[in-house]
Amino acid sequence: MAPLLTSPVALRGLTLRNRIVISPMCQYSATPDGYPTDWHLVQYGRFAVGGAGLVFVEATCVTPEGRGTPGDLGLWDDGHIAPLARIVEFLHGQGAAAGIQLGHAGRKGATRRPWHGSTPLDGADLTERAEAGWPLVAPSAMPMADGWPRPQELSLADIDQLKADYAAAARRALAAGFDVVELHAAHGYLIHEFLSPISNTRTDAYGGDHAGRMRLPLEIAAILREIWPDDRPVFVRVSAVDHMDEGIQLEDTVAFARALQAVGVDVVDCSSGGISGGATVARIPRGPGFQVPFAHAVRQAGMASMAVGLITTPELAETILQDGRADLIAIGREALEDPNWPLHARRALGDDSFDHWPEQHGWWLERRVASLRA
Repeated sequence: MAPLLTSPVALRGLTLRNRIVISPMCQYSATPDGYPTDWHLVQYGRFAVGGAGLVFVEATCVTPEGRGTPGDLGLWDDGHIAPLARIVEFLHGQGAAAGIQLGHAGRKGATRRPWHGSTPLDGADLTERAEAGWPLVAPSAMPMADGWPRPQELSLADIDQLKADYAAAARRALAAGFDVVELHAAHGYLIHEFLSPISNTRTDAYGGDHAGRMRLPLEIAAILREIWPDDRPVFVRVSAVDHMDEGIQLEDTVAFARALQAVGVDVVDCSSGGISGGATVARIPRGPGFQVPFAHAVRQAGMASMAVGLITTPELAETILQDGRADLIAIGREALEDPNWPLHARRALGDDSFDHWPEQHGWWLERRVASLRA
């Protein structure tokens, strides 16, 4: 029997050639007005060539003010559709499904790219790189951390506009040909900010208890499901826990997953952290598969889940699937290290042929094997 990791899987009317998903990874390399460049075509194209079943384009912002950095991708303008469609066409041509993650940075916006410090933009950035900051918005007027700008609290009218912005971006993603849309509700960005009691102190219908804090994320998820075709899946990425006593706990996320399922979401993508710092700043021990228990809890609640976080070997990924702890495996930085990870996973799990490699590569590699045997 073929390993689960490398076997096809159906999500609504979409069949992935395997259960390996390339996680959204920001490249901070878009043009100043949010357009992708050849970097993005090559970045995502190489993962499709490498055999992944589903390749996610990075977090893509629904408004200019929703960017995290000046280099973030955008989908707030119809002009963004064509260059993204070019990427989708290439992914499809290599046998991969194409996914896009829609997001808004909220109070974590207007920051420098990581290699410039990941700190708030200021006058030095304007002088050195012609990059100016912009006003931030959030559920509540609370800065992300000491020394960070204070955001403006979103009004009810602002929230209505935000929902319209997500709807418009989803329609553009559909026009570009994406198979999967994912709502980014993790890592301390705007939708996560609504979910977490650390960042949401509102007293209206969009705050208060857990039901109030879930309201906007569920409304946007329902909007995406209404726009997205019935035969294509909708994902939501969550920070399953905030890693802080006063923050989101796993039982909150399980309840959220059940509510997402009720509005038609298909998969919950289970990450963690980021509400008051970077998503990669650990407050729990980080080891291979350290976030898998979150995906397992969501799956036990009856919702399909995707596991992510230091899943670096095919053997670990296969064990997670065989044990029923997740339905999909997302890899990120390991794919940057080895874009052919999915193809190498096939070999590691017992398939010595080159049948699944691009024919432009496979015939060369078959000849090499023959030469080594001679």
